[in-house]
Amino acid sequence: MCTAITFKKNHLYFGRTLDYDLAFDEKVVVAPRNFIFDFRHEGRISSHYAIIGTAIVEEGFPLFFDGMNEKGLCVAGLNFVGNAVYSDVPRGRFNIAQFEFIPWILGLFSSVDEVRRHIREMTLVSEAFSAQMPPAELHWLIADAKDCITVEFVESGVKVYDNPIGVLTNNPPFDMQLFNLNNYMSLSTDSAKNSFAKGLKLYEYGRGMGAMGLPGDLSPASRFVRAAFVKLNSVCDRDQIACVNQFFHILGSVDNQRGCCHTADGRWEITRYTCCMDADDGIYYYSTYENHRLSAVDMQLCNLEAAELKCYDMHKIEDILMQNS
Repeated sequence: MCTAITFKKNHLYFGRTLDYDLAFDEKVVVAPRNFIFDFRHEGRISSHYAIIGTAIVEEGFPLFFDGMNEKGLCVAGLNFVGNAVYSDVPRGRFNIAQFEFIPWILGLFSSVDEVRRHIREMTLVSEAFSAQMPPAELHWLIADAKDCITVEFVESGVKVYDNPIGVLTNNPPFDMQLFNLNNYMSLSTDSAKNSFAKGLKLYEYGRGMGAMGLPGDLSPASRFVRAAFVKLNSVCDRDQIACVNQFFHILGSVDNQRGCCHTADGRWEITRYTCCMDADDGIYYYSTYENHRLSAVDMQLCNLEAAELKCYDMHKIEDILMQNS
């Protein structure tokens, strides 16, 4: 389970939590402009926009969980189990395997508007990367500085939703998540007002009671509401560091701590990493469950004309500043 958001201040900031019960050997990966993407049905793409994101690299191919390109287009894939439906048979103009979707989007398109124009021309194919890696059931948050959409491939076909709040979690489908916000329209950042009953003397006995009823559990529907409320009411300075700092605080409101979500397999689901992409400057910030200190990779400091992937291991040892050592 995961949560993804956009945050627009001086720059576009885009990112997500990745919550899961299994560990991956994920890395921050830069795919420069001349890295060859060998697609299963569409052949080789040897020249494309540079991409940075978190991925696992298998057989030389980056399987991106999320990322942005040098033009400021951002994508994150989130679990959509039970609702995602892909095509068993390649058809149409472009046939893209599920695991190729993010590099196809980020490699070829520079804006959400371009994605809108081309997405209905393609077929998302239910093709496994390997026998050990079946296609993940996902939907996607896609954004640039001007626009944000949610893309879902379901039984009735591809759905492209305007996403006016810039938030996505998992199930149910996005239109149902958006409608569910109607149930929380009375929440407020202001002091609580007594509207329970006339003549009944009720009073506010602590700050923050205007938001009583904001869900606090870890379900996708509750995380959607909580992330939307925190993000849409968020206040911070407009400088870059303040925005990055605030972005991580917003996603911190939906953190998944070890011990709170026990899976049927006897494991614990946790927030394995949280990322924030500065889409204007091409910087990928992240923290991990094991290390709260922010780390960053600047795509512009890499050789973007190269042909080989550049991979950076995520820091997973707590980095504590001992001030009086």
